[in-house]
Amino acid sequence: MPWYLYLALKQLFPTGRRFPFFTAISILGVALGVAVLVISTSVMGGFGHEIRRWTVETTGDVQVRADDGAINNPAEFLAQLTKIPGVVAATPFAEGYVMLEHGLKPAFPVVQGIDVDRVSGVIPLEHYIHYGSLADLDDDSIILSVQLAMAVGARVGDKVEIHTPLEYEKFKNDEVLVPRELRVTGIFEIGHPALDSSLVLVTLRTMQDLYGRRGSVDGFNLKISPGLDADTAAARINAALPPALHGHARSWMEINHDLIFIIQLEQNMIFFLLTFIIIVAAFSVTSSLLISVVRKTREIGLLGALGGQPRQVAACFCFQGFIIGLGGTIAGFGLGFTVLHFRNGIIYLFTRLTQSEAALARFYQFKELPRYSDPSYMIAIVVCTIVICTLAGLLPAWGAARLKPVEALRSE
Repeated sequence: MPWYLYLALKQLFPTGRRFPFFTAISILGVALGVAVLVISTSVMGGFGHEIRRWTVETTGDVQVRADDGAINNPAEFLAQLTKIPGVVAATPFAEGYVMLEHGLKPAFPVVQGIDVDRVSGVIPLEHYIHYGSLADLDDDSIILSVQLAMAVGARVGDKVEIHTPLEYEKFKNDEVLVPRELRVTGIFEIGHPALDSSLVLVTLRTMQDLYGRRGSVDGFNLKISPGLDADTAAARINAALPPALHGHARSWMEINHDLIFIIQLEQNMIFFLLTFIIIVAAFSVTSSLLISVVRKTREIGLLGALGGQPRQVAACFCFQGFIIGLGGTIAGFGLGFTVLHFRNGIIYLFTRLTQSEAALARFYQFKELPRYSDPSYMIAIVVCTIVICTLAGLLPAWGAARLKPVEALRSE
């Protein structure tokens, strides 16, 4: 081990003494900055990661819709989609708004018609159905989201009435359309408050009957090959679809472009702003090392008299900044991931104390605080912290290197 590195370690961690106050404070300051960065970027990354998961697991990797609003030849469309390389599975869907009533309690959810035989190849609905089964869904039944079921008081086995805009159209023509009565065959929970309170599932044929669609669908949800970029797959599908079909494919990222852009912007801004915490901690390291240079002027002069070169003396102080940065990074990651592990308990306690339990779900649409530690951000935190702390030792190192041995030895 080079003598200047050994000396840097000894100055930070003297033998036979308790953990030095200067070293502890310096490492703690850096660790707090790193912990805040880790927590903030992981939580913001969690929002984006959860949006991707919900979108992919409810609409597929790519969604294809007709340019004119409806696809009247779904069989031909499906045959073309399944021939495109990279498309693993496809399932049609139709959607609209209805009024659902049970026990004189109305609700106005989005109803989505699905192809029971094909939907599992694209969307893992079985994973979210807690009561009942997807296999039990037929043309006379319905699956409700959990919060909607609670709002109207419906359980599995109950019957609900469905009113559609088609009833009002018939009424204008002096015709009467009796509301459709469906049996509740399942209740699902995705984990997104908006979806869990405003979505119901029926078979594709039932949805077409409710809206008088006569076999048309709104689009297709697609699952693509693992590892294939969704935007690339969407572009490939658009290039392969015949113009006569009038279809357009959009990736999940394009569908949620604005929301993803805002979250990414917030994550980058938080990273940029919170980096100043580490810079402030680095200034305290610089101040402490400068005091150390002043206090040890004679010792530095002695090192020069014994043959130590200025760059080696300077390296001694730079290494101290590097070691503080490394120790602070390790401690900060440990503290940050510990807080992230208990984040939901901390948030629950905070919301209980401030009587704002529903604020997280209401404004951010999350029942629990998500987290996702993007490796690129974690690497950036490590590199930035160590570089900043190493640079914090440059000014003291430059001052120590400029000291001439004779003048330093005369210093009182």
